[in-house]
Amino acid sequence: MSAPLHYASLLEVSALVASGDISPVGLTELMLERIAAVDPALNSYLLVTADTALAEAAVAEAEIRSGRHRGPLHGVPIALKDLFHTRGVASTFGTLAYRDFVADSDATLVHRLKTAGATILGRLHLHEGAFGEHHPALGRCINPWNEAYWPGGSSSGSGAATAAGLCFASLGTDTGGSIRFPSAANGVTGLKPTWGRTSRHGVFPLADSLDTIGPMARNAADVAAMFNAMAGADPCDPTSLSAPVPDYLAALDGVLGARGLRIGIDEVYLETGVDDETVAAMRQAIADFRDLGATLVPVTVPDRREATLAQMVITDTESAVFHKDVFEADKSLFGPQLAAALERGISYDALTMSRAYIKRDRFKGEIARLFSSIDVLISPVYPMVGALYEEMDSYLADLVGFLGFTSPFNVSGSPSITLPCGAAAVGMPIGMQLIGPHLSEPTLLRAAHAFQQATDWHTRHPPRF
Repeated sequence: MSAPLHYASLLEVSALVASGDISPVGLTELMLERIAAVDPALNSYLLVTADTALAEAAVAEAEIRSGRHRGPLHGVPIALKDLFHTRGVASTFGTLAYRDFVADSDATLVHRLKTAGATILGRLHLHEGAFGEHHPALGRCINPWNEAYWPGGSSSGSGAATAAGLCFASLGTDTGGSIRFPSAANGVTGLKPTWGRTSRHGVFPLADSLDTIGPMARNAADVAAMFNAMAGADPCDPTSLSAPVPDYLAALDGVLGARGLRIGIDEVYLETGVDDETVAAMRQAIADFRDLGATLVPVTVPDRREATLAQMVITDTESAVFHKDVFEADKSLFGPQLAAALERGISYDALTMSRAYIKRDRFKGEIARLFSSIDVLISPVYPMVGALYEEMDSYLADLVGFLGFTSPFNVSGSPSITLPCGAAAVGMPIGMQLIGPHLSEPTLLRAAHAFQQATDWHTRHPPRF
């Protein structure tokens, strides 16, 4: 392992912990020291739970020493986007409106990660209510690669902390791109699962029928290890899927590259409105997959405009359902972008909402038909190499274009994995996403792992940290 310990992969650190070469307490102390030294420049954590992290690490250490090793997450420090109910720990949801909220029980996914033995370092920064922008009172999260650039959608703290070596993996949520944007912007690997594959019980919602929770880490194998602990039905969440859960990590073993994988290529889709460096990185990634034995299949991606517009209406409306009472009691607690979304959601009439849900159903059918001939669709994440903070207003003025590669696949409920595939001249990472049919996470993880076995983009780290 040539990288510093804080930049090791989750599975590398897990092996060191399991062998006794490093103690969970020592590892947690190292990470807390690094957070204290580095995070003031990044603002990726809203709350560091040092005392509980050290207590969890001590329990893990005692269990491992006594021969009770729970698996690859045991004794490994991770962090949570500040949306997840965690017993006895204050949460903000990224807004002043919920700053005094303390849960009396853990979200299902928090419980599952704790049961797997993970050590939770703290609560990560996010866009207010998982929407739009950071609340002005909480400050911006900073991209560790370049402070001038946006660190991605609402899971910004998850992307920045994972990229900067402030945790070995994190949880993000995705309603319109908020795992995929920060994964691409920070050069990490993130999985947006099939809608319903992970429980939403105990998670503050943005839009109930779109929200998806997934892991973010430094490579696909680490993501698979996290997902093993997360995926599966939950009796507390009746929308969770009951399909059997495979061993995602074991499925990576013995894969002969991407041989036989049918990758859909839509030339128009790849290039429309996308900058030259992103297109070049995508084309090189396609060539890499071809060299790994994949079959390239020409396809036509269904029109995404109406699906993107539908996603925006559904998000506004369902967010308003959750926030309406608190919002109308004191609107001053909400930042400008979330407040505007809630006003829109409250104002929509029944016909507008019905049209959005009809468009969603139609697009789901079109995407299902697309995947009848391919295993994976390869896609940009967003249209440019990074998004400059100072230009966000202009990007958001064309929100349909900005969200056009991500939000349609929230509408369809399709799983997607985002991973780095290049670097821009300014030094920023370039990400791609692989999208599949429902419950194709094993295929997506295998494809991403094969690509990462053949390339080194995922091993690069922000030079400033």
